Amino acid sequence: MHSLFEDYFNCLQGLHDDIKKCIDGLPQEALYWVPGAEMNSLCVIAVHVAGSQRYWIGDIISQEDSKRDRDAEFRARGLDAVELTKRLDESLAYTKGILERLRLEDLETICVSPKDDRKFTKGWVLWHVLEHVANHLGHAQLTRQLWEQR
Repeated sequence: MHSLFEDYFNCLQGLHDDIKKCIDGLPQEALYWVPGAEMNSLCVIAVHVAGSQRYWIGDIISQEDSKRDRDAEFRARGLDAVELTKRLDESLAYTKGILERLRLEDLETICVSPKDDRKFTKGWVLWHVLEHVANHLGHAQLTRQLWEQR
């Protein structure tokens, strides 16, 4: 794997590790607790991060259909910390497999979203995934803090 993709993966893995820290050691009730209106539980955040990452990396970069149901991600319940961690780990492992096949020149390749035919470069998709996961890590950290301070 090219060092750029290794660095990218290590950064993404660090974000995943921090999300897992947010759910680690919490009771089941905390995983489903919603701090307020228009906010999400830690369960939803973890499921959405795994689902969206798989979609952008797989469906768009590799054109491998994940059969993603985005709306269902926001209704996620009944999953414990072990299952949430497993989903995050699976999406990370999938991403690593795709990154191992990419070359620097692939970053300029145009991909088409199967959902709406929008066009993106593979490079843009990679940076979008990193930004998106980092954004939701912040949500998870705040949700954990609010749970602990309630």
